[in-house]
Amino acid sequence: MLADADVLLLDIDEQWDSPAFASYREAFPEEYRNDRPALEAHVQDLVERDVKAPYLKSLQGHLWRHGYETGVLKAPLFDDVPAFIKSAHSAGKKVMIYSSGSVPAQKLLFGHTTADPSDMMPFISDWFDTVNAGPKTEAESYTKIISTAPETKPGRWLFLSDNIKEVDAARAAGMQSYPVVRAGNAPLPADHPLTGSALSSFAA
Repeated sequence: MLADADVLLLDIDEQWDSPAFASYREAFPEEYRNDRPALEAHVQDLVERDVKAPYLKSLQGHLWRHGYETGVLKAPLFDDVPAFIKSAHSAGKKVMIYSSGSVPAQKLLFGHTTADPSDMMPFISDWFDTVNAGPKTEAESYTKIISTAPETKPGRWLFLSDNIKEVDAARAAGMQSYPVVRAGNAPLPADHPLTGSALSSFAA
């Protein structure tokens, strides 16, 4: 599978002269707007350094939307994730997504997955990002999410993440929260008390 940067570069090449692409190019710093190799190198650098520049996020959203809607892209899910989501939904539990990616980007991803069915959105009840909830490493963001379902006590919420700082923030807000480890993720800190409780699979 191609890396995010590779997919973006292919799409930039394909859409460079498209009128619909012009406004996204214009949002980049001036030195990159009309120089395709320079813009592509800048995009690759931002992605590799995980820099969440607003103009990059906007470009990613546009290119991903085009890719998903044309069927070129499918969002890969770990094999155990679709069954976990569908099982929780069938049991009457609410499944919500909280990501640093925008809510529209989340819906694109979960609406076009490698799962069966490809569209997982009917199983997800709500969506949160850094705009409508706040930074993922701050407890206040999780408190805000909890407030959207006041009938559910904080201790009944379960938040899972591969980022231990996000886990700490969720727990500070009163949620249950555990780290998740997956192939390719950065290792968890050896001295953190929850590292030994990390989940490696959602399979029963």
